[in-house]
Amino acid sequence: MRIAVVGATGAVGRLLLETLERRGIAADEVVPFGSERSAGSELGSWGTVQPLSDETIAGFDLALMSAGGSVSREWAPKLADAGALVVDNSSAWRMDPDVPLVVSEVNPEALDSVPKGIVANPNCTTMIVMLPMKALDAHFGLEAMVATSYQAAGGAGRHGIDELAAQVPVLSEKTEMLVSDGAGAARLVEHEVHANTLAFNVVPMLGTMGEDGYTDEEMKLQDESRKILGLPRLQVSPTCVRVPVMVGHAVAVRASFGKDVDLDAAVAALEAFPNLVVEEAPTPLEWAGRDETAVGRVRRDLDDPKAVNLFVVGDNLLKGAALNTVQIAELAIARGLAG
Repeated sequence: MRIAVVGATGAVGRLLLETLERRGIAADEVVPFGSERSAGSELGSWGTVQPLSDETIAGFDLALMSAGGSVSREWAPKLADAGALVVDNSSAWRMDPDVPLVVSEVNPEALDSVPKGIVANPNCTTMIVMLPMKALDAHFGLEAMVATSYQAAGGAGRHGIDELAAQVPVLSEKTEMLVSDGAGAARLVEHEVHANTLAFNVVPMLGTMGEDGYTDEEMKLQDESRKILGLPRLQVSPTCVRVPVMVGHAVAVRASFGKDVDLDAAVAALEAFPNLVVEEAPTPLEWAGRDETAVGRVRRDLDDPKAVNLFVVGDNLLKGAALNTVQIAELAIARGLAG
């Protein structure tokens, strides 16, 4: 069993390597791949970072990719043609009808058909919402959801974390200005990764704006949810917000169903779902670094007996990216699709 990890020097790539080791996948060789700039560098016990070329990609059973959409569009088909099952963490292949979009606990049956040899990993925000939605859909028939995300700086990668970390000490010394002249305080620091100053702030804009007033990040919540859950008519009203949290996304959801929702039965369904933990009021800080997804504040809607409100939290770098990628690889091995 030979596994290639493409984008191994990035935040998610390093977590992929650590997660492979932690979960004990029986690989004879794990080879890190990186950009031309990082190729040739040493990556600890994982050895020398390899460049992507027709020669270096030969002979792999699995390729786990987290190197961005442009790299994936070019190299995922080449790796698949060379014999690897590719699990891709970018947005490049998610909506391709011939590429399964998989959350390991939600729709593993999607791996029954992998015509292109590529499996897509969902967006990190969509990912954590899918576990409780699948649990409740099975009992009450999900028809619509209003989803408002509170997304961590780490959703923009290492640069997103670093930008927030650089802003905090500057603005923490300006308490009076934060109270009396917030606009002036915001301009004391630079921002390039996030759409506005993130420290001590909330930024209701992330992603590229579309003509209809929704960003591409928001549209992922609609399009990917429909595909993963197999509900092409699912109504989704998404709003994505960046918050000053390092790692860990949260999503407030109002979910509407075809049947009246019995709250006790709903909570029992959530508690029974794999890798989903019910907690009174989970926070992203306390769930950073944990494999499970947490759901809390589960309550009936005030007016609609067919709706519930809940709050979902998950580590966007683990379950939202690296962990689910490795879980898909485990499913593929168990089903004889690789190795």
